[in-house]
Amino acid sequence: MTLTQAYHRAIAARRAFRLPGYPTLAEAGFDGDYVSPIQMTSGNLTGPLLMSKDWLDAPSARAHHNQLKRIGYLPNIPYNKVIDRVLKLLNLTRADIYITPIFHLLTPKRSSTIPPAHARASFDAIGRHELLGRRPVALGTDSARVLRHFGIDHVTAPHPSARIGSYDHRANLIAQAVQAA
Repeated sequence: MTLTQAYHRAIAARRAFRLPGYPTLAEAGFDGDYVSPIQMTSGNLTGPLLMSKDWLDAPSARAHHNQLKRIGYLPNIPYNKVIDRVLKLLNLTRADIYITPIFHLLTPKRSSTIPPAHARASFDAIGRHELLGRRPVALGTDSARVLRHFGIDHVTAPHPSARIGSYDHRANLIAQAVQAA
């Protein structure tokens, strides 16, 4: 199976995946030829793989629909400010990397807790198809816990939005993890 075929398998799996209480990307108007909208700009199938908890919550997706439909992410949130610093440290662009969530549905509210069983179900149905032979960088404890559950060899780094240290501190730790992966 080629990388493109495996990726299309992940897209089909994402389109089929449902859990009660969570809107799908299609229901929120974000269905596309990607597993997660952030891959519109960060979807390099051979680039470093960064996996975090989720893509976005439903209220934020609604509030920023037009911008998200264009570029797939919100540049001014802490998560993306830190990722931009990581890329600068590594002399990479968003087009050089692959970012994906462990949980492929929208959460009902901002900073929602995703039950571990739901995160594992999503990864098992979808995320495992996105590995494509790469060693992922788990951004935060939620993604690391899921990868550990499935025995996936990974490198752990803080979540870009973690409330530890400065943006630069988090960016340095994540850049080191990307280099180690």
